[in-house]
Amino acid sequence: MTDLTAVRRALLSVSDKTGLVDLARGLAALGVELISTGGTRKALAEAGLPVRDIAAVTGFPEILDGRVKTLHPHIHGGILAVRGNPEHVKTIEAQGIKPIDLVVCNLYPFEATVARAGSTHEDIVENIDIGGPTLVRAAAKNFHDVAIVTDASQYPAVLEELRAHAGVSLPTRERLAAAAFARIAAYDAAISAYFAGRLAGAADFPASLDLRFERRSTLRYGENPHQKAAFYVEPSQPAACVATAETLHGKELSYNNLLDLDSALNLVREFTEPAAVVIKHNNPCGAAVAATLEEAFRKAYEGDPLSAFGGVLGFNQELDEATALQITEPGRFVECVIAPSYSEAAFRVLTTRPSWKKNVRILRTGPLDTAPSGLDYRRIDGGLLVQTRDRGVDDFATAKVVTKRPPSAEESADLRFAWLVCKHVKSNAIVLARGGKVLGVGAGQMSRVDSVHLAGRKAGEAARGSVMASDAFFPFRDNVDAAAKLGVTCIVQPGGSVRDQESIDACNEHGLAMIFTGIRHFRH
Repeated sequence: MTDLTAVRRALLSVSDKTGLVDLARGLAALGVELISTGGTRKALAEAGLPVRDIAAVTGFPEILDGRVKTLHPHIHGGILAVRGNPEHVKTIEAQGIKPIDLVVCNLYPFEATVARAGSTHEDIVENIDIGGPTLVRAAAKNFHDVAIVTDASQYPAVLEELRAHAGVSLPTRERLAAAAFARIAAYDAAISAYFAGRLAGAADFPASLDLRFERRSTLRYGENPHQKAAFYVEPSQPAACVATAETLHGKELSYNNLLDLDSALNLVREFTEPAAVVIKHNNPCGAAVAATLEEAFRKAYEGDPLSAFGGVLGFNQELDEATALQITEPGRFVECVIAPSYSEAAFRVLTTRPSWKKNVRILRTGPLDTAPSGLDYRRIDGGLLVQTRDRGVDDFATAKVVTKRPPSAEESADLRFAWLVCKHVKSNAIVLARGGKVLGVGAGQMSRVDSVHLAGRKAGEAARGSVMASDAFFPFRDNVDAAAKLGVTCIVQPGGSVRDQESIDACNEHGLAMIFTGIRHFRH
């Protein structure tokens, strides 16, 4: 093997000590001199390994509670010297600096400290690594002569190559350097994002945006078979979401599966009572709340059983055996199921019942106590649109009745339910509901009245006595007239049209109640 770097001296300075001793033991067995710092040196010494303290190399003690230990010419000269440059070699020899051929360094856990509940600003600042990134950057820059290892997952392959070839090859060193620069970039981005968030006001956005996502998997294809795709996740995401969910059963998730699962989870977490939702092409075709999860699923599926075929199911509570038996009835085809957890009996039903497809994906999120926070992003060519998330507002706290007839208590409950579902339907969005159950959805139409007609066609005769939610205001009274013809008794909408009074008058003519929330929920 050509372009090998023989490893005679290695500097080890790590915060995460996973696999450290095994790596160091392997290096020592190959005759590599070990140099180390602070807690890393202590761990190696306690394991009985010969290790030289960094202070013995630099001739200078660690100071300022360990903030300064590796920032010294005897360290960075040994890393950065180009072995094929005679002047570099002459200089380090004149200064008594010995080359360092391998650097093993991971960084203070800044991201984990930010994500940990109870971390103070002082804790977070103290976990901003200085010497570590400098070591990593120096070794990565000089990858032609030095190998840089930044993650425990890299230890076995590096050791194997050293044992097989008595050195680390140039292609390996370059791959390690690329990973090191990526880690430094991500680390700096996390620090920048933390301070940007700390200093920005509620309505402010940082002047520059550095985002970090890690590739979880390469997908079979994107929205269509001719498109390539991959799934990237945010590191250290503390809230339960699709990115943190565990796949318990079934084949590989697709691009479209992930989109639909995200929609399902975001909708069911709107409710505290047992809730079930059926998502198809990123829209709810069925949704319901009830006293039990089994009843909620039954009602949700009944909302539009034709569209539910091949859909994605979402639940906000542990899925029990009774619900699992409902889900797996013969003739029902489901792509994915996502829930906080599954009882043993429910999981057994989902994975063994003969009528059930063996490749259906089953995901577990854990408790839905908190929702993901932060900003929402959408890519456009040449840029990125950024906004706050559409959540956290009690739309009914300031809602007002604008018609002569107020809604009844039963209608009010259904209005709230329909309104929460409507938030998760593509605009123009109309939802018909009754008894905590979606009866018809009109999604993504260019004309709002077309959405009303579509929702009515889906609901059929069940629309009589239902309530209607609209994600945005009615531009004309024709929406109210169409709703009244369907048998709708009550409407909730944001209001705000210059023709609001026409819609109000229409409701009064038909004997409908109507509430204005003052809040719009477009979902483009």
